[in-house]
Amino acid sequence: MDNLSDALKKLKITAVDRTEDSLEGCLDYLLQALTQNNMETSEKIQESGILQLFETLLIPQSPCTAKVANIIAEVAKNEFMRTPCVDAGLISPLVQLLNSKDQEVLLQTGRALGNICYDSHSLQAQLINMGVIPTLVSLLGIHYQNAALTEMCLVAFGNLAELESSKEQFASTNIAEEMVKLFQKQTEHDKREMIFEVLAPLAENDAIKLQLVEAGLVECLLQIVQQKVDSDKEDDIAELKTASDLMVLLLLGDESMQKLFEGGRGNVFQRVLSWIPSNNHQLQLAGALAIANFARNDGNCIHMVDNGIVEKLTDLLDRHVEDGNVTVQHAALSALRNLAIPVVNKAKMLEAGVTEAVLKFLKSEMPPVQFKLLGTLRMLIDAQEAAEQLGKNIKLVERLVEWCEAKDHAGVMGESNRLLSALIRHSKSKDVIKTIVQSGGIKHLVTMATSEHVIMQNEALVALALIAALELDTAEKDLESTKLVQILHKLLIDERSAPEIKYNSMVLICALMGSESLHKEVQDLAFLDVVSKLRSHENKSVAQQASLTEQRLTVES
Repeated sequence: MDNLSDALKKLKITAVDRTEDSLEGCLDYLLQALTQNNMETSEKIQESGILQLFETLLIPQSPCTAKVANIIAEVAKNEFMRTPCVDAGLISPLVQLLNSKDQEVLLQTGRALGNICYDSHSLQAQLINMGVIPTLVSLLGIHYQNAALTEMCLVAFGNLAELESSKEQFASTNIAEEMVKLFQKQTEHDKREMIFEVLAPLAENDAIKLQLVEAGLVECLLQIVQQKVDSDKEDDIAELKTASDLMVLLLLGDESMQKLFEGGRGNVFQRVLSWIPSNNHQLQLAGALAIANFARNDGNCIHMVDNGIVEKLTDLLDRHVEDGNVTVQHAALSALRNLAIPVVNKAKMLEAGVTEAVLKFLKSEMPPVQFKLLGTLRMLIDAQEAAEQLGKNIKLVERLVEWCEAKDHAGVMGESNRLLSALIRHSKSKDVIKTIVQSGGIKHLVTMATSEHVIMQNEALVALALIAALELDTAEKDLESTKLVQILHKLLIDERSAPEIKYNSMVLICALMGSESLHKEVQDLAFLDVVSKLRSHENKSVAQQASLTEQRLTVES
């Protein structure tokens, strides 16, 4: 054949009359041309209209099928050829060919589908709906000794697993078993990395997490950690990180986490514990994150605290105070915060010196660390004594007031406000209130009373009522300057205010009556009218408090 145009013309004729030898010769010529200049050859193929004929050539019995699929795979490397391939109706016959027994046909078909659907979520979703996932998973199981086919399956899984719609289909196959089996056979870094790239998106699904755990993936990951922990090779360091990250991801599923915890006696849990005191930052990080994940129910938290986990975490934090690793700080604080949730753990953790360890990070300028530090302290101060001790800590209170203004970091700002309020609510201490007033905390509590979150509004109102009841003289000026009375008036007349907000606003109004200037503000705003209407409120507590408040306002007027 003299040139490409002749080959394309001849192919049109032979495709119709099916003379196999001539057809094969034309296909070989096209493949050679694509190897030499893919883009130009692809353009000519498109112009010739030959793509439409390929659909009829993609038949399981034909000796030319693999070559046709190979040509489609090559032309579909070009973005401009993908839509024409779809328009030529090639997807459906290619999907059918995945049932072939011929390994070369399977390989070229997989490549063709992969290239046509590359970067197109809608086409990948179409493949999922056509049922390619179970087919590919069974291919992997049958042809695991064929390196090229295995790689083709892994690339396909990697692309499809990014789509949420694929997870359910994957979960209904034995993908976990096949992937773990494949993983155990691999010794090369590149091949294992390829498997990791598929496992990570798959492991985001809780059902697949459990399947991977049951298939023995965790043991493989622990083995990698053991093998690579002392290596300073770049590949080994990367593999150690990937393995330990994946381990933490598996613990995000409730069932998989509980299975691996095994009542705190499991081999996996014990191995993870040994990572925390290691000298490897990646393992320290993974160990602390794993503990934070194990600490997602009270039973696990209580067991871990009773068995000395707090000391391991505070020791780890101590190693990262000066120029420490921020991600390790954040992970260790996350674990401590979760461990502090069960009531029975709080006193034990205070005794173990958690507040002292946490307060060393007050100077941190990293919002994620600040956020977890605040959350940990807030969880610990249910006890009056602890709240009083922390509430009198001027450095802490001043830092809280500063963070209450961290407008760029809503989480830090919210947690700071909540901790300020909690210090007052749990300590019920005049000294704590004085410290907070002197540090400029009142304005933040008043702002918090207007929060869009009912729980935060409520916490602020209760704290302000305690301030008014215990230290009204000290706080009077700040309460006036923040326009608290006007805010309470708005909360009471707003029909959207929750019953507990109305109730606590009236409790606070009564407490403010001891101040002459605030009392005058209440009278000027005609609170009596508002409160008398609330006597018929459907919530009994609100109605009763409205009656009491009305009496108080009437007597004081």
